[in-house]
Amino acid sequence: MSDPARPPRVVAELGRPETAEETAARKEEDRRKRRGRQTVNNLWYSLLVTVGVVVVIILLVPRGAQDFAPNVDYPAAAQEAQGAVDQPLAVPEPGKQWRSNAAQLRTETADGVVSWYIGFLTPRSQYLGFSQGIDANESWLVQLLDGARADGTVTLGGLEWTVYDDRASGAQGNVSYALSTTTATAVYAVYGTADPDEAAALATAVAQSISKEQAG
Repeated sequence: MSDPARPPRVVAELGRPETAEETAARKEEDRRKRRGRQTVNNLWYSLLVTVGVVVVIILLVPRGAQDFAPNVDYPAAAQEAQGAVDQPLAVPEPGKQWRSNAAQLRTETADGVVSWYIGFLTPRSQYLGFSQGIDANESWLVQLLDGARADGTVTLGGLEWTVYDDRASGAQGNVSYALSTTTATAVYAVYGTADPDEAAALATAVAQSISKEQAG
């Protein structure tokens, strides 16, 4: 014999058994609530997984701003570029705390002057560029220094350098202070946003490299 049919569920609020429609509605509501709880749980799980991935990435990435700065082997770049020009290329060595972020022989210029360029990050994290214009003219230097005006001279490394101090003008750009010197075969310039003492240190290193070239 089969079990007798289960009597309808009595709804306390109504004081009577619930109808078939009410039973169906109640079960559908229960299913909706379960789906809602599952969705929330899935969202939390996905969030925890994402956070875990981010933490792993942070732990794997090297720390320290200087680790993100490029460190170009400019002496090696100079040695490679030297084969394309007759004049010796200067390779200044301002110190171990200086870093290079670029080094290239620039041959495609508007005035046709071939130049050797090194970009430096100073110990104070400022920018200084060094350019050696081979058989360069005055217009090349003016364009390189963004039209900065000469306002004095200083002797560094045994060479006389022209000073370009544009800091007081408040002009924005990559040339707020610069130094330049000229030899029989090239024009050398140090320029950027660094303080005069750091520019002087780089100019002195350039002069020392020029002396080595001439002695050699």
